[in-house]
Amino acid sequence: MKRVVRMKVAVASRRPENDESSHDYHRELIAAVNGICVLDVMQQQQHWLCELASSLSTEQVDRIHAPYTWTIRQVFEHCANAERVFGYRMLRFAAGDTTDIPSWDENHYANVRFGLGNFGGLVTELGLLRQTNMLLLRRIVPAAWGRFGTVDGHRISVRAIAWVSAGHLQHHLRIVEQRTGTMMDLSRHAIK
Repeated sequence: MKRVVRMKVAVASRRPENDESSHDYHRELIAAVNGICVLDVMQQQQHWLCELASSLSTEQVDRIHAPYTWTIRQVFEHCANAERVFGYRMLRFAAGDTTDIPSWDENHYANVRFGLGNFGGLVTELGLLRQTNMLLLRRIVPAAWGRFGTVDGHRISVRAIAWVSAGHLQHHLRIVEQRTGTMMDLSRHAIK
């Protein structure tokens, strides 16, 4: 029975069709992610997040690396905020709530600097938010993955939001690696 459930989730968590997102930026984030199952990708990113964060020095975390305008601490805060927003959107749309959700101004959130706190705590929060979103995706029925809603007038499926979440975190972790000259070898965490 457990194998059947896993197979149904794997089919539901497949790459979204092009028409599952009407926003070009979302399609770009999805296209940048390798893999065939978003849950596997998200799990691998958990390892990436932990290894990258543990390799950073305090000086690296709190310095602005030109041409960027955010510190790495702000980038991790932004990723935690975005993960929370993606989870909320997935929950609403999976439940069949089709009320248009307004966009959020991530630059405002980052510039307010309201939740920077301890870097280790921020990394833990981001990891827990990702884990929570993965648990949500594992518990919803396969049909819910294909349900749609709108964000700021752009139509998107739950499946596409999950892949956007993976693409968003990947985008920022790669930038952090580039800014700090730190490249993680994640081959030992690859899903076989």
